[in-house]
Amino acid sequence: MERWWQGGDTLPTSPQMASSSPDAPCSCDCFVSVPPASAIPAVIFAKNSDRPRDEVQEVVFVPAGTHTPGSRLQCTYIEVEQVPKTHAVILSRPSWLWGAEMGANEHGVCIGNEAVWTKEPVGEGEALLGMDLLRLALERSSSSQEALHVITDLLERYGQGGSCREDPAPFSYHNTFLLADRTEAWVLETAGRLWAAQRILEGARNISNQLSIGTDISAEHPELRTHAQAQGWWGGQGTFDFAQVFSLARQPVRMEAAKARFRAGRELLRQQPGGITAEVMMGILRDKESGICMDSGGFRTTASMVSILPRDPTQPCVHFLTATPDPSRSVFKPFIFGVGAAQAPQVLSPTFGAQDPARTLPRFQTQVDRRHALYRGHQAALGLMESDQDRGQQLQQKQRDLEREGLEAVRGLLAGEWAPPPQELGCLFQTFVERERQTYT
Repeated sequence: MERWWQGGDTLPTSPQMASSSPDAPCSCDCFVSVPPASAIPAVIFAKNSDRPRDEVQEVVFVPAGTHTPGSRLQCTYIEVEQVPKTHAVILSRPSWLWGAEMGANEHGVCIGNEAVWTKEPVGEGEALLGMDLLRLALERSSSSQEALHVITDLLERYGQGGSCREDPAPFSYHNTFLLADRTEAWVLETAGRLWAAQRILEGARNISNQLSIGTDISAEHPELRTHAQAQGWWGGQGTFDFAQVFSLARQPVRMEAAKARFRAGRELLRQQPGGITAEVMMGILRDKESGICMDSGGFRTTASMVSILPRDPTQPCVHFLTATPDPSRSVFKPFIFGVGAAQAPQVLSPTFGAQDPARTLPRFQTQVDRRHALYRGHQAALGLMESDQDRGQQLQQKQRDLEREGLEAVRGLLAGEWAPPPQELGCLFQTFVERERQTYT
C-alpha cells in the first residue's frame, strides 16, 4: 500500500506531512472491473501491496466467530468494541500487525487500501490503522456498501493514526479504499475523519495513492463541505470537487509519480473493453514498465491478490493470493471459502507473543525474523532465478504451469464442469501452497 520515498525528493514542511520522513512509503494499486467491463458475469478485484522490501506478508484465514457481548477487541494499537458475530475472512497482511493490506470475506466482499496525504493533518497519536479498518469491515459486513458504513462509523468514533511500518521512526498517513462485492464497487477516500465515496455500478476503476473522486460523489461525511469552506479551501458556491479541494497544493515528487501510475493503470484497463478477466488483472499487476509491479530501491510489491466475484450467488467467489513478493515471479493460488477452509501453515509467520517488538514499548526497537516457510522457499528461488538463467527459467515455467492449473480448475468450477466435494474445495489453497513450496525444495 505504500512506496518508499527516495533521497532527493522534496517533501512539504507543512503540518499535513509532519508524520512523513525522507524514506516514507507511498504506493499501491487497486483495480476493479464491474460488468460489462468484465469478460464474464462477475466483478473482478485486484491489488498489489507495495511495502518495505524486506517486510513479510502472510496469508491468514480467520473463521467466523461469536463473541461475548461487551467484549473488547485488540487491534494493532488500540482496542475497540467487539461485535456479537464476525464473518470468516482471508487476509493478506504485513505479519507484524493485526489488520490487512487486502482481503475478502465469506460473503464475497473484497477490500484493498492505499496511503494518501491531504490538507487534513495526519494525527500523531495511535488510533486505528487503515489496515485495521479494512479487516474490521471485512469481519463485520456482508456487502461493499455495508463495509463502507463500517469503516466510516469506526473512523468517526476512533479516528485513524499510528505508525504504518515496522520501524522506530514513526510514519502515518490517511487512507483510500476500494471495496467490491458480487454486484458493485465503491471507492472511499478519507481525510482525517472526513470522507467521500463513489459508487461504481459498471465499468473499470483503479486507485493509486491520490485522491481521485472529483464531483461524482455518491456519499460523503455530513460536515465535509462546511469544513472545507471553514478552512478556506472551498468558496461554498458552485461545483465541489473533492480531490481538488482536499489534495495538497504542493505534491511530493513521489506523489506526483503516483499520478503516472494511476494513468497507466487506467489505460491498461481500457485496453480490454468488455474483456477483463482474472488473467488480465494478473497481467496488470505484473506490469513493471508502468511501475505497478514495484521493485526498486527499498520497496517492492510484497504480495498480490485477484478475486472473481460471480454475479450468480450459487457460484463460489474465488480469491487468488501470492503470499510472496513480486507477482511477476510468484504464483497466484486459488482460495475458496467452504467446509474445508483452514489456515495454510506454510504461509503463516512465526509469532513472538508479548516480546514482539511491535508490542513492547517503545515499539520497533529490535527486529525479528518473520519469514514463513513459503517465503523462505520463494526467496531462495528468486536468488536462483537471478544467478542461474537456465535453472531460473525452468523454475519460472513450473510457477506458470502451477498457476495455469489453478486457473483451469477455477474455470471448470465456474463453468459447471468440475464439482469437487466441499472439503476438497475448501482445501484448494492449502494444496496449491504446498505444491508451490515443494517446487522450491
